Amino acid sequence: MPKVAIDKLKNEDCIQGMKKLPDGSVDLVFADPPFNIGFKYDVYDDRRSADEYLEWSRGWMEQVVRVLKEDGSFWLAIGDDFAAELKVLATRDLGLHCRNWVVWYYTFGMHCKAKFTRSHTHLYYFVRDPEKFTFNDTPIRVPSARMLVYGDRRANPKGRIPDDTWVLRPQDIPDSFQAEEDTWHFPRVAGTFKERAGFHGCQMPEQLLGRIIKVSSSEGETVLDPFAGSGSTLVVSKKLGRRFLGFEMSPEYATAAQSRIDEVKSGDPLTGSPEPSVSAPSTAKGRHVDDVKPQKRTAKKRATAKK
Repeated sequence: MPKVAIDKLKNEDCIQGMKKLPDGSVDLVFADPPFNIGFKYDVYDDRRSADEYLEWSRGWMEQVVRVLKEDGSFWLAIGDDFAAELKVLATRDLGLHCRNWVVWYYTFGMHCKAKFTRSHTHLYYFVRDPEKFTFNDTPIRVPSARMLVYGDRRANPKGRIPDDTWVLRPQDIPDSFQAEEDTWHFPRVAGTFKERAGFHGCQMPEQLLGRIIKVSSSEGETVLDPFAGSGSTLVVSKKLGRRFLGFEMSPEYATAAQSRIDEVKSGDPLTGSPEPSVSAPSTAKGRHVDDVKPQKRTAKKRATAKK
């Protein structure tokens, strides 16, 4: 039986890589696969037929189920296009149990001209055994309304477990999306954020990954990311004292991600604040287009504009 090569990022296809792992060798899997929406990866074709994409998804998800321990957890990040199909595949065909269907909401998705702008990602939380799994609630608890608003002595001093809708910018809507409601407050990693690695267009926030890794694994356990991409899952796992293993088929991405992993050590703080009003820029301090003075145009520019 082969041993798990832990604390490694391997430059290879995840299906072939996971086939080399022994059964029941991983405690937690976090997967953020390509969504099949035409994103421009350097070595992967993100425009497959629906049948081809679902068959490919079945292939790597079968390996995930095989390598998970009996009490292991599998978190899947996926967009709208194939969210329903992959949930059915995981639960009906592969025998997983869905404990939560989390919605991570953010307010600056890519603008659409002829439909509503997509501003969320689905996060499925699966386990192999519905009665036996890791759920460390203490490190992820948030203050409750009883604590913050009502001063109720019955409030649990440790706070409460977050609900299952996670929002990006509650400071834009201050009367909604409070910590004790069904929200998870994490900024999407925008291009202007310091957290941005810069070489990969799809990067998960460290604080979001931190919550998942804290709640679904314990220190010293092994976290697997089949689609390592920018390396964020492995970086956060290392910071939180977990063993880690990742696969990335792009040599360029794998090299850059490895550099990120090498730069951190166990115990380092996660990038970004768990409170989005701190880590996301404040709208109140922003600049409105009406506040920007129009530039003076020369006579030549005015003449050109009239044509």
